[in-house]
Amino acid sequence: MSLVKPRILAIRGGAIGDFVLTLPAIRLLRETFAHCHLEILGYEHIASMAVQGGPAEGLTYADEVRNIEAGPLAGFFARNGNLSPEWSEYFGSFNQVVSWLFDPDEIFETNVKRAGVKHYISAYAKINDEAHASVQLARGLERLALYLEEPGARLVPSVGARKASGEWLGKHAMEVGTMRAVVAMHPGSGSAKKNWPVAKWRALGERLKAEGRKVLLVGGEADEATLEALKPLTDFVARGLPLPVLAAILSECGGFYGHDSGVSHLAAAAGVPCTLIFGPTDPAVWAPQGKKVRVVQAPEGELGKLEVAAVVVGE
Repeated sequence: MSLVKPRILAIRGGAIGDFVLTLPAIRLLRETFAHCHLEILGYEHIASMAVQGGPAEGLTYADEVRNIEAGPLAGFFARNGNLSPEWSEYFGSFNQVVSWLFDPDEIFETNVKRAGVKHYISAYAKINDEAHASVQLARGLERLALYLEEPGARLVPSVGARKASGEWLGKHAMEVGTMRAVVAMHPGSGSAKKNWPVAKWRALGERLKAEGRKVLLVGGEADEATLEALKPLTDFVARGLPLPVLAAILSECGGFYGHDSGVSHLAAAAGVPCTLIFGPTDPAVWAPQGKKVRVVQAPEGELGKLEVAAVVVGE
């Protein structure tokens, strides 16, 4: 008779960067409780990277992902909410729940416990300047006697993600074996105040091309105007790709330039050499951790004062 694996649920909403910054804590759970079934409840398009990649080749961060935007979950976010029987059964099936949700009045926690959860840890952390964000996000796990020693996130894409990335590259007349000559640039972020001026990005792209490098522009819907302004630099624009596929593409590139953004965290986790441009935010707290990460902070935190020569690697 086969034994039923103990089940752990990690709940993590937030944007791309928030999720990647939490991967070291999820890795700690995964490695410590390797005998357990681990699921993640989060934004599906973001959390999918946890089942299509992992901390090392052939591994994943989770066994399954569920979508936190599912309609029947609404009752769990309301005081004395009407709880979906299906989701009550789902939550009750876990031996341990760890949640990074902002839940100041414990409404969600109370409802999940109503569903039968006996072991619930709130790991939410309001990030301050006392330590790196990944370290702060892992502190909730100390209640399980788990202590984070490696704050750097790693994301090795799955075979499926690599196959999809190879197909995308093939459609754009690029091959995996030639990608070391390609430099990816993501000129956006979640906030305009964290963005280097478009004219500076254009000058950087032109300089890279003059050095014989190909430029791959990366972005989503929020970056559309900037991507259009920089499109003359290249024929290669990766718009709105699934994150596991984008991670696989970036892992093949020879370099990456970006801001304090979620895509920069994804690139660093994928292992590409990164040059990251920081303005008003503190890189000691928010920059990805890793030997291949180089941070360039603007003078006085003002991005308009940062020149291209200071950003180019080796200058």
